[in-house]
Amino acid sequence: MAAPALAEGEGVRGTLNNGGERVAGARITVEKDGEVVGQAESDENGQFAIPLPEPGDYVVKLDLDSLPEGVTVRTEGGEEREVTVRPGAVQPALFILGEGDRDTTGTAERALQLFVRGVQFGLVIAMGAIGLSLIFGTTGLTNFAHGEFLTGGAIAAYVFNVTWGINLIPATIMAVIVGGAFGMLVDKGLWGPLRRRGTGLIAALVVSIGLSLVLRYVYLYFFGGSSRSYAQYATQQPISIGPIEIPPRDLVIMGLSVVVLTAVGLALVRTRLGKATRAVADNPSLAASSGIDVERVINAVWIIGTALAVLGGVLLALSQQVSYLLGFQILLLLFAGVTLGGLGTAFGALVGSLVIGIFTQLSTLVIPAELQNVGALVVLILILVVRPQGILGRAERVG
Repeated sequence: MAAPALAEGEGVRGTLNNGGERVAGARITVEKDGEVVGQAESDENGQFAIPLPEPGDYVVKLDLDSLPEGVTVRTEGGEEREVTVRPGAVQPALFILGEGDRDTTGTAERALQLFVRGVQFGLVIAMGAIGLSLIFGTTGLTNFAHGEFLTGGAIAAYVFNVTWGINLIPATIMAVIVGGAFGMLVDKGLWGPLRRRGTGLIAALVVSIGLSLVLRYVYLYFFGGSSRSYAQYATQQPISIGPIEIPPRDLVIMGLSVVVLTAVGLALVRTRLGKATRAVADNPSLAASSGIDVERVINAVWIIGTALAVLGGVLLALSQQVSYLLGFQILLLLFAGVTLGGLGTAFGALVGSLVIGIFTQLSTLVIPAELQNVGALVVLILILVVRPQGILGRAERVG
């Protein structure tokens, strides 16, 4: 039986692969609160897709008796996967097939696995958070539309990749270029005129909320409400690194994030633009009197910040799926990373995002997955109680 195509709405999907050979005819069921809500068999390509009635927590089970002789799961208990399906999302469910001679995964191994996922998630969040922090530092604007820049990047890469048939790597580069150009146009066409008219920060914040709503529903109108995958790298068989199981694409995501964030950090410290950016963030009036073109620096910050957000959106969608709500769903975590690290500090945004990402994942050891963001926000509150200026922020004297 061929795997059904999923219409708009929630679902789970995956590919059964045993050492490079696709496994067909395996039965997969999905349960919620002990009741079966969906089932399917893997097709000739080893793929399955199961529509679900609503968002929520589900248990995806692989029937071991339906596997070919000599094929089983490699980890005891690995025939069951707990997944959290978000509104409009199609969640991947991965089963590791092989000889089944591995030990049961204990709490320590699971914690290590979640820690690695947290580092990956934190690095991706940092892509958006650093741009958000730089914009706040140079303009004082709290940009609620920043999450939509991540969404726009993911959708642009999807159009280049799936609609136009371009490989995801050049499609990502094209999306980043388009994102940088969009950031420049938004600053020159919207924020620049508002600054010159002396618009207050509260009014500008309200404008950013309006911009975010406009962009979100533009995405919904043209892209639709369903979640979609890129043409390449959407489903991969994890590789084993010690006790950790990780898809190769996640290693690439982490490596690329480290390279990009390191390059941004070095640019802020060693280049003329980076030094000018820090000068404008510290004191715009003094920077202007020193001969720095403040408007030009701010425009460059918008270009770089939007380009980083676009790249972060593509990487996030690669590990999850492309959705018109992608950026909106992590906007609070972006602000949490910026606030935790210290407002207006790029390096603080990186540290804060890593802390948020790690605690978001590790919290699922003790709380349900749908509440994982709560754990990160509790950590944010506790750290700010002890250190109100954030981890790397500077304390300010009042009065």
